Amino acid sequence: MGRAFEFRKARKMKRWDKMAKAFTRIGKDIVIAVKEGGPDPTSNARLRAVIQNAKAANMPKDNVERAIKKASSKEQKDFKEIVYEGYAPHGIAILVETATDNHTRTVADVRSYFNKCKGSLGTAGSVEFMFEHKCHFKIENANHDVEELELEMIDLGVDEVFAEEDGIMLYGGFADFGKIQSYLEENDMTVISSGFERIPMDTKELSEEQVADVEKLLEKLEDNDDVQNVYHNMA
Repeated sequence: MGRAFEFRKARKMKRWDKMAKAFTRIGKDIVIAVKEGGPDPTSNARLRAVIQNAKAANMPKDNVERAIKKASSKEQKDFKEIVYEGYAPHGIAILVETATDNHTRTVADVRSYFNKCKGSLGTAGSVEFMFEHKCHFKIENANHDVEELELEMIDLGVDEVFAEEDGIMLYGGFADFGKIQSYLEENDMTVISSGFERIPMDTKELSEEQVADVEKLLEKLEDNDDVQNVYHNMA
C-alpha cells in the first residue's frame, strides 16, 4: 500500500467528519461550483462532483437543491478559496484550506489560533512543498480487479488504487481530476465521492504530550466555519 492509503487510514481514525460541519463545507462547495460553472450539473462537472459528495455524506436532496437555488441568486456572496500555511508546536507543518466571504476575518481567526497554541502562521509556500496535492475518487466496486484497474488508468494520472470496505479508492495528480472524472463517467463507473487531498511526503513522530499540544490547534481550526480542510504531517 502507498502513502495515500496510509494517509486515508490515519484520517479515518479522526473525529473530523461531524455531520453539521460536513454539510457546511458541502454548502460552500456548491456555491463555489455554481458561481464558477452554473446551476446545471449536466454541464458543470465540479457541481456534479459536489452533489456526489453530498449524497455520500447523507445530505438530504432537498438541502442540496435549496443550496443550488440559493447559490444562483444575486444575493449570495462569493466565497474565495484561500490556503494558509504555518507550523504547530514541535515543528508540525500545517496547511489550512478555507472558503471565506471575509478574508480579513478569516486570517485574523487563523492567526489567533496559531498564536494561542504556540504555533506560527507562515507565508505562502512555507510548508506547501511538504505535501503532495492529489485528487481522489471513490467508485463502486463492481468486481473490479484492483491491479488491472490501476494499469487501465495509469495514463490518466492515477498512481494509486486500493480497495476499501465500501468501494475502491483512486488517487491521482491534482491537475488530472478532470481527465479521471471524464473517464469514469464515460465508462459507466459509479462515482461515490471525489475531491482533493494534501498528503504529507514525510511524517513526524511525537510523544503523547506533544500530540495533545498539536491537537489543540487542529481542533480550533476545524471548528471554524471558514475552514474547509486541515492537513498536517504528524504521524
